[in-house]
Amino acid sequence: MCSARVRSRLFTLLLVWAAGASYGQTNKVERPLSLSQCFRIALDHNFDVKIARLNPEIQQHNLNATYGAYEPISAFAATRAFSAAPVALNTLGEPVTGPTSYGDSFTPGVTGLLPSGMSYNLGGNLAGVSETGMPENVNAVTSLQLTQPLLRNSWIDSPRETIQVNKKLLKISKLAVTLQIMTTLTSVEQAYYNLIVAQEQVKVYEQATQLAQRLVNESKLRVAAGSQATMDEKEAESQLARSQATLIGFQGFLLTQDYTLKNLLSDKLSEWDGVQIKPTENLIVVTSNFDVHLSWGRGLSQRPDLLQARENIERQGIVLKYLKNQIYPELDLVGSYAFTGTGAGYNEALDGIQKANSPSWTFGAQLTLPLGGNRTARETYLSNKSQKEQLVVQLKQLEQNIMVQIAVSVEQAQTLFAQVDATRQSRVFAEAALEAEQKKLDHGRSTSFVVVQLQRDLTTARLAEIAAVSQYNQALAQLALNEGTTLERDNLSLEFK
Repeated sequence: MCSARVRSRLFTLLLVWAAGASYGQTNKVERPLSLSQCFRIALDHNFDVKIARLNPEIQQHNLNATYGAYEPISAFAATRAFSAAPVALNTLGEPVTGPTSYGDSFTPGVTGLLPSGMSYNLGGNLAGVSETGMPENVNAVTSLQLTQPLLRNSWIDSPRETIQVNKKLLKISKLAVTLQIMTTLTSVEQAYYNLIVAQEQVKVYEQATQLAQRLVNESKLRVAAGSQATMDEKEAESQLARSQATLIGFQGFLLTQDYTLKNLLSDKLSEWDGVQIKPTENLIVVTSNFDVHLSWGRGLSQRPDLLQARENIERQGIVLKYLKNQIYPELDLVGSYAFTGTGAGYNEALDGIQKANSPSWTFGAQLTLPLGGNRTARETYLSNKSQKEQLVVQLKQLEQNIMVQIAVSVEQAQTLFAQVDATRQSRVFAEAALEAEQKKLDHGRSTSFVVVQLQRDLTTARLAEIAAVSQYNQALAQLALNEGTTLERDNLSLEFK
């Protein structure tokens, strides 16, 4: 049995050495990083942030494209026509070739739409006809036609709706980037503190293992001197084995937390191969004045997701404005103005237009009225009106959820702050108790069993204090995220292209 225990002990020590050696080989170079440095690296290299940053660029291009509706469209056509009269017979019955004619036509034009909804068509026509035995005859016309809606498509039309909606979508996409950055920074901060905790946990159990090893060594000496029972030695060895096994687990957890933080900071993980992140921040407790009503005010005015919801309601209002306008009949003012020139050649015809001595104009209105009451437009409007009402209710629900999230975060932060002080006192008392009991053991007035138990209590107290401080700092980060003040808290600002 003794040899079995020895083999088990050697196997445990081998595992500890292997875990430490493996971690050392994977992370050969320590890279000290502060929390602010991690933030800056994440802003440049985090995949989620890089993906989100492209959305405003995409939406900006979409917005720019909608202004193309007001770009003038130029058109030009040129044609040549030929015709020949059929062959006829004269009075003598002989075939006679009929007259032939050639015609050239040139039609330039520019059409477009104005932001007021007015459409225009500036065009012209230059046509010349030449017949056999006759002088060439050329007609030239230049005209401007205008159409201004008075009801449907008057105060808003499809291009104006699309432009206004895309402006809202651009704002929403920027708010989405802000939210993603805040979420990522919070994840980075939490991962950073988790890595500190993992490193501290390894240190605590390294110390626990050293204490256990010291107790084993002292127990062996006392057993050999006959001042201590053999059972106390076995109890000390058992505690050492437990500490060693737990240390292996925490070393693995440390490696996991290291990669978790690297994943948040990197867009090329291979560049972090052989690097071990070494946080330069200490686990400290910063006293905060918690005011749930003040936090509610911040959250309801700054939360990006809430601002997105409000912008989305305004976007739906633009859609409703357009759809309501489409219920009206089409009543348009129409007008045109033209000049005509005629002559024996192109120069003479164009000279007639230049002199403007042959004007013509038209002015009037045209009405298009659906006889069925325009059911499609009305029902589409009513459907989207209900959608807007739904968005308003969802906004109120989101506001309430945010208030609950903030209240819970404040309560958690306050509770954890109280726990930090309690765990610190517990650790101080555990250290004092172990030190006193160790002195009693040195004078033969205690047993290894009691000392082992106090060592466990001290290890538990140290881990509890580390966890409480880390959880308190993470709770502050979560509270800032719920308030929408992450960037302000971390002294960061965003710029959009």
